[in-house]
Amino acid sequence: MIELEGVPELIDPVMVAAFEGWNDAGDAASGAVAHLDREWKGEVFAALDAEDYYDFQVNRPTVWLDNGVRKITWPTTRLSVVRIGGAKPRDLVLVRGIEPSMRWRSFCNEILGFAHELGVEMVVILGALLGDTPHTRPVPVSGVTSDADLARTMDLEETKYEGPTGIVGILQEACTHAGVPAVSLWAAVPHYVSQPPNPKATLALLNRLEDLIDIRIPLGELPEDARAWQLGVDQLAAEDSEVAEYVQTLEEARDTADLPEASGDAIAREFERYLRRRDPAGSPETATDTGSYFRDLSGGPRPQAKPKPEGTAEPEGTAEPQDGQQQTGTGAPEGPVAPDDKAGDEPDGTSKGKPDGTPDGTSDGAGDTSED
Repeated sequence: MIELEGVPELIDPVMVAAFEGWNDAGDAASGAVAHLDREWKGEVFAALDAEDYYDFQVNRPTVWLDNGVRKITWPTTRLSVVRIGGAKPRDLVLVRGIEPSMRWRSFCNEILGFAHELGVEMVVILGALLGDTPHTRPVPVSGVTSDADLARTMDLEETKYEGPTGIVGILQEACTHAGVPAVSLWAAVPHYVSQPPNPKATLALLNRLEDLIDIRIPLGELPEDARAWQLGVDQLAAEDSEVAEYVQTLEEARDTADLPEASGDAIAREFERYLRRRDPAGSPETATDTGSYFRDLSGGPRPQAKPKPEGTAEPEGTAEPQDGQQQTGTGAPEGPVAPDDKAGDEPDGTSKGKPDGTPDGTSDGAGDTSED
């Protein structure tokens, strides 16, 4: 049962969701929603019942100390709201959790119930997958939707994907069938440096989100973190001649594919995007200070750093995929991918054909969709 007595009337709300697990290579997607929640001081107003959706032997609860008192954090999905100030204030409903272990239909219906009650105008789901993309180039981010009208009006790719899918694809299809506009943004993470975090991919997702819903996101230290990440990978690659040679091959392929886009019009569009992201006042936009106007249903304060649950399957983006993530359908899977002889036993998908919805000029940048 959904109870929202503590939530005020929202202004042009957009729901932004991300889930740890199969659709979150390098923790890029969940990191993006966590950044929004942190920068705008989100207020948690609801948490889904962990007993309904999670296998605790797969996603184990964690024990932590709060002023000497032992407490338990259960794996779940939480919803919070942030209010964006400025000339045109609006609200974001942030959904952040772990891909559920079971009852995906009920899970999506519960999320859609919140969206309906809050008057959400559009759902944006963030994802990240492994791809044949060099870390030295801009992170490819694809925007896909199952809605033909939405694809046309927002300049997105209409997905034609067929094959295994994750909760990102299932939630997008659930939104489409419920008549709620839904978009998935996918960032491609280099498969040869898949360990989380990947601040460069997180930054790319946030930049694309800015363009999609026309907001100004305070980036904080994220740009510097992204530069430091790339510098660190540069140094590691320089120490391994085989990796350096492989990166150079990826760079050449990417540059060749991007060459047709290096036109005056394309450069002008990128410059306009850059200008839109700058605050004319010279300071980042901040959330309106409305105080703590939500009741906290999260079960108390959460630890600052959540340890990796014991026995949890490796998150998407690691060198060893979870069991059962091998491609079984047609086309490329919607989850992490890697080339045949470079990433060992990663789930198949980007090295064997480009998924539908992937823009030309990327090597499987992103291709989220899902089956009915």
